[in-house]
Amino acid sequence: MNTPDFSVVIPLFNEEDNVAILQREIGEALAGRNYELILVDDGSSDATVARINRKPEVRVLEFEKNAGQSAAMIAGITAVRGSVIVLLDGDLQNDPKDIPRLLDEITKGADLVCGYRAKRRDTVVKKITSRVANFVRSRFVGDGVRDTGCTLKAMRRECATALVPFKGVHRFIPALVKNAGFRIVEIPVNHRARQYGVSKYGLGNRAIKATTDMLGVRWLQSRYIDYRVKQG
Repeated sequence: MNTPDFSVVIPLFNEEDNVAILQREIGEALAGRNYELILVDDGSSDATVARINRKPEVRVLEFEKNAGQSAAMIAGITAVRGSVIVLLDGDLQNDPKDIPRLLDEITKGADLVCGYRAKRRDTVVKKITSRVANFVRSRFVGDGVRDTGCTLKAMRRECATALVPFKGVHRFIPALVKNAGFRIVEIPVNHRARQYGVSKYGLGNRAIKATTDMLGVRWLQSRYIDYRVKQG
């Protein structure tokens, strides 16, 4: 089997109206490139899996039951065969046309490229909540990233070694990767309003969970093992 140059990982949860459109847009944006598409179904109860176009470059991982966005993301990352990993949401709010721009930054020397939504197409409540959360998180864990809530990212496969598989890790990828000594850059990306379905990983008690997660990540940062082996 031909080894892909990069792998696109997408968590899916009840996105039956979006998955076919998403696959088409990715195919158009990445035409002529050598990649694999890893779709991780997070225990969908609708027709998401049935509507996946299982083309040669597509790999599907199906969870027995819903395990959450972080679990789906980690499962996909663990399964990649490409040297670069691209992360993307399954709700069509991220624009696949931005993927080549992220890959260009990797080529220029970045280890992790984080997209940030310059013009968000969300409700006022979500915008305000996200802005406050990003402000607090960025200063508490020191990742220096303005919009960690934007799933659209690209990273060298080596960066995955810095990720700890816990619930909520998808919000702290930049912090963990930066703490391991990798180079991070940010670029503005397009953000689109959701057309079909509803947000699956909603606000709920996210503030309490996010605060607990921040404390955990801060502890991990303080306990990071750093060593150098003498040459010769």
